[in-house]
Amino acid sequence: MFQPKIPTNPMPTGVVDPPRVAELATVEQHAPVTAPAPMAPAPSRPTVQLTPGALLAVIGGGTAVVLVVGAVLVSMLLAVAITAASVAVCALVVRALLTSEHKHR
Repeated sequence: MFQPKIPTNPMPTGVVDPPRVAELATVEQHAPVTAPAPMAPAPSRPTVQLTPGALLAVIGGGTAVVLVVGAVLVSMLLAVAITAASVAVCALVVRALLTSEHKHR
């Protein structure tokens, strides 16, 4: 009852096309194409050139990104710490209420 029943299909269900014979296309001969003249290699120089002002801007931008990411991570850590402390205080209050209720009975 719980075993899967796999249907058997001895014949294909769709329309089966017979294999087609490929026809050869005729090839026309044209005049040979001459190879283009070799180009002179480009002078080797660095692709990125930083001026002193651009270098200072990149350093300043990187420093700003590091400071912002650090501030976000520290604030998230502080939020987790504050939440953990408040949950701990709530647990102590609930435990104190439950123990005082059992003593008064």
